[in-house]
Amino acid sequence: MEPLKIQKAAVIGHPIGHTMSPFIQKRLFSLSGIPMEYQVLDVPDLEAALPELRKLDCFNITIPHKSAIIPFLEDLCESARLCGSVNTVKVEEGKLYGFTTDGAGAAVSLAIHGLDFRRKMLVLGNGGAARAVAFQAAIQQPDFNITIVHREGSYEKAMELAGKLADFARNRGDRNFLVTVKSYQELEEDKSGRYDLLVNTTSVGMYPHPDASPVSGEVVARCGAVFDAVFNPAETKLLQHARNQGIQAIGGMGMLVCQAAYSHKIWYDTEFRNEDLLQLIDDAQTELGRIFGGRP
Repeated sequence: MEPLKIQKAAVIGHPIGHTMSPFIQKRLFSLSGIPMEYQVLDVPDLEAALPELRKLDCFNITIPHKSAIIPFLEDLCESARLCGSVNTVKVEEGKLYGFTTDGAGAAVSLAIHGLDFRRKMLVLGNGGAARAVAFQAAIQQPDFNITIVHREGSYEKAMELAGKLADFARNRGDRNFLVTVKSYQELEEDKSGRYDLLVNTTSVGMYPHPDASPVSGEVVARCGAVFDAVFNPAETKLLQHARNQGIQAIGGMGMLVCQAAYSHKIWYDTEFRNEDLLQLIDDAQTELGRIFGGRP
């Protein structure tokens, strides 16, 4: 039997510094039985690096290249086109094909914890992660109900996202969808507003400010479940608000692991067992603490 070809893979960014990608990806390649070489590449000039990137089999992308890569791609998946962001590239005969796994990673992380994108969602933030999560929810769930919460000074950005979600729903033929935009003050003051799922896509609560929470415990009490994209620390103040009130809460390491796992579905049509992903989430959180002492 002919041995499997060693896959050449990488994660690119600038400055890339410490990243969990090698730890997570090496475990996933090991689980799938695919031999690989996974590099961390600091790429200050994306266009200059393209000839070398085209020699790889696949690669992941982090800031600041997630949008900058798009003009150099042969094609984009629907989610990447909607979000205007790419974090996964498949290379075929030197041609680059772009995907985003952020939204799918959130969906898989919810699923392995027995949750899903429920109909009435509260999304905190309006950046790249918010777009990915909101569009993934919209793709999976016709006639969605999504409320986007914005900080002071980002109203226009939130309205732009809301408009794109509405256009997507209308083009699909949805009749009963709803997209709402609120400020944090409006959210806190609306005592009657209830939500099936709260998703935090902001960095509030991340080190070096682990005692901060994007919303109060009173807002969390009006939500059926909480998903926090922050993964460092593992137990954010937002998650504490939820668990103290008996509300199911999921941290961000699951999204990080599951978006990496979904990249393997794109590259090799590989799927992983839930128990393996859950174990990797635990191990990655332990590794993060070992390397960084719980801090980035």
